[in-house]
Amino acid sequence: MSEVLRHAPVVPESFQRVVLASRPLSRPSVEHFRVETVETPSIADGQVLVRNRYLSIDPYMLGRMFDARSYATPHPLGEAMIGETVGKIVATRHPRLVVGDTVVGPLGWQELAVSDGGNLDKINDADIGLSTYLGAVGMTGITAWYGMHQICEPRPGETVVVSGAAGAVGSVAVQLARERGCRVIGIAGGRLKCDTVIREFGVAACVDYRGAPDAAALQGAIAHLAPNGVDAFFDNVNGMTLDAVLPLMKPFGRIALCGMIARYGQQPMTLSNHGFLLLSRLRAQGFIVYDHRPLWPQARVELAALVRAGRLKVLETVSEGITSAPAACIGLMEGKNLGKQIVKLY
Repeated sequence: MSEVLRHAPVVPESFQRVVLASRPLSRPSVEHFRVETVETPSIADGQVLVRNRYLSIDPYMLGRMFDARSYATPHPLGEAMIGETVGKIVATRHPRLVVGDTVVGPLGWQELAVSDGGNLDKINDADIGLSTYLGAVGMTGITAWYGMHQICEPRPGETVVVSGAAGAVGSVAVQLARERGCRVIGIAGGRLKCDTVIREFGVAACVDYRGAPDAAALQGAIAHLAPNGVDAFFDNVNGMTLDAVLPLMKPFGRIALCGMIARYGQQPMTLSNHGFLLLSRLRAQGFIVYDHRPLWPQARVELAALVRAGRLKVLETVSEGITSAPAACIGLMEGKNLGKQIVKLY
């Protein structure tokens, strides 16, 4: 998996970026983005110029396209879409970062970016693959690590359910629960994804939610696999999936509320089974991984060690070129990705 950037720095006179061109009123589409060619900026004292190699595509980006209340402000129109990247410094006037350093940071959907270094993490080795620092050992992997270890708190022998189990976060979460000695049940869309979750990640079973017309049917499918109930639930989906699992939770069960991919671009949804939060004395906690930056180094070390040992498998869907980013992002809503969605820029 080793990949090291060895070629000499190349600084083009211009580069491409993808900006948010307009806000969706309902379901986002590629028409809400615009590809621009802009001149390469100069850097000032204390700054670096980074040539991005890989770009991360994540569901939260869809949420920030809307002008609605959220944990973060809506993404500004006309600016490069937000996103984590990994790349190489090709010019520097920074006291500690040099040309050739490989860095990870939120530099957005653009081939080149200027930074003062404050938002960059230097990668000292790339023996696990550069793109892995955007996925299993990056923000999405750390999200799975935090939600599973700090909220779900799985114990050996317990039953843990993970929705979005074939996605970037879910695929790591199911493996972390398995590492804790749990019986893990995934929920994913389609037979291919469910087969992948079982075969690649070693989970006990996986439910295809596309075969369930409503929450009651999905609840029945999960109950068949977990007749004694569910101890912990890592939810990346919300909506019908959360409604299906709530009645199955054991008393004092733990729920990590991580994502709402079922709600992006859709009409508002209601929960019918929220009463089980009280009846079963459940602890359901929403979290945003950026609120827990002090824990990122610990998480990254542990996740990297699991990858190197072959106990955490990395699954990626890779698109080629900056212009493929909008379609890759919209594809998340349609369930086109297996594992982490990455855009390879060069």
